[in-house]
Amino acid sequence: MYNIGDFARIGRVSVRMLRHYDTLGLLHPAKVDAATGYRYYEAGQLSRLNRLIALKDLGLTLQQVGLILADKVGTDELHGMLRLRRAELAAQVEADNRRLSRVEARLRLIETEGIMSTDVVIKSIPSVRLAELSAVAESYATEHIGPVIQPLYPELMQMIEAAGVAMTGPAIAYYEPVPDGVRVHAGFQVTLDPGKTYDFDVVDLPPIEQAATAIHHGPMDEVGSTMQHLAKWVEENGYQSTGFAREVYIQYGHGNPSDWVTELQEPVTGPA
Repeated sequence: MYNIGDFARIGRVSVRMLRHYDTLGLLHPAKVDAATGYRYYEAGQLSRLNRLIALKDLGLTLQQVGLILADKVGTDELHGMLRLRRAELAAQVEADNRRLSRVEARLRLIETEGIMSTDVVIKSIPSVRLAELSAVAESYATEHIGPVIQPLYPELMQMIEAAGVAMTGPAIAYYEPVPDGVRVHAGFQVTLDPGKTYDFDVVDLPPIEQAATAIHHGPMDEVGSTMQHLAKWVEENGYQSTGFAREVYIQYGHGNPSDWVTELQEPVTGPA
């Protein structure tokens, strides 16, 4: 037998918690010395302690834990419950990490307010033919756009390669509002033989007579500062936006993300 201190050490719990479990009837000592009141435990009781701690870590109350232990939860069932809880916690951590990234991005936006570090160039954009796939996102928010657009490009690239179509330029993304959110278009510039049908859509993007363009360096999760700088420049220089900016991924998806390069092309009229 082990005294309460040794049993707590072996079971990786505190003496205080063992006493608490005893009071609640969840884990009684195997023996209590009548003269001293000292508690003693057997090694076989570690199995019950492990189940008690595991169930508590699942988020169950101690009262619920007691009811489950009374029915003697089997090892397989307990493993299943723990695997489910592990998946839930991993999903929560991932969601929290994404939320933290968004908070950090907003902080960077606030810190750079009033600092115009992006050169803006007014130029015309020629028409371009795209092979594209599209899907609907809930909103223009980064956390809604990213998960929708990211899977489209590898899927589209496989289709293009399978069709034997030549890509002639960098990838382009553009957006349009729809009743249930925003339609996200992911495309590659291509040369296509006329009269053929493909698994992907073929779209001719019209030319933009006048576009305010800016270069964004880094991943698109951090594009907010460049986009907002571009919007302020357009307004401050007497232009008026006539649509959502296209995104031309000049260098993207390979190497150090800080080296990625995207051109934003916002159609404008003016200056007023």
